[in-house]
Amino acid sequence: MEPIQSDPEQLDEKQSFQVIREMIQVSQKKVQSDGILLIVWGYAMSLMHLSSWLVENLFLPNRVIFLMKLADPVLPILAFGFTVWHVFVQRKRVTTYVGQSLQYVWIAWFFSLVLTNLILFQVLDKVNFTIQHPLFMVLIAFAVVVTGVILRYKLIIAGGAIFGILAFVASLLELTDQMLLHAIAWLIAIIIPGHILYFKSKPGFFSKLKRKIQHVF
Repeated sequence: MEPIQSDPEQLDEKQSFQVIREMIQVSQKKVQSDGILLIVWGYAMSLMHLSSWLVENLFLPNRVIFLMKLADPVLPILAFGFTVWHVFVQRKRVTTYVGQSLQYVWIAWFFSLVLTNLILFQVLDKVNFTIQHPLFMVLIAFAVVVTGVILRYKLIIAGGAIFGILAFVASLLELTDQMLLHAIAWLIAIIIPGHILYFKSKPGFFSKLKRKIQHVF
């Protein structure tokens, strides 16, 4: 009886599948860890619009009003700075096709905002913020839906759809109320899915949380 010899080609095939599986796992963890960007931008934009609504609707001390108005330019700048740092650090570790696709989506979204603003100014000869704001929300909703499709994450897709619905509702409201609706839209479409996506990258997070809740009760 002849001994069974291993086939080198079969061994190479198994090794190849193992490498592919490991690459997919690394890619998924990298994408999940990018949920921190959704969290940062979600809080930055939500707090920015919420502060604008509070300034217009509440009687606040001048110092508080000054700090809230300061949040308008500061929060997006801080979020942008963190994004650049995060992308630079992650790029040193691993670059994925999904990550690059998401970068192009949001870069295209930014230039779409700029072009929309220029077109509105060209047609109306002024910046009509009551019209501009819902249109910006529509573009954000589109980018969020595309992000969810690329990530194959239904919660983000649903959040983008809700963002679009709220954009239509905002078009029926005054500018001040649009700010509050915009803050709520970022909470629903970005912050909540971002937290869930980020925590999925932490092994055993939800099981640990479940054990702590059971221990409390």
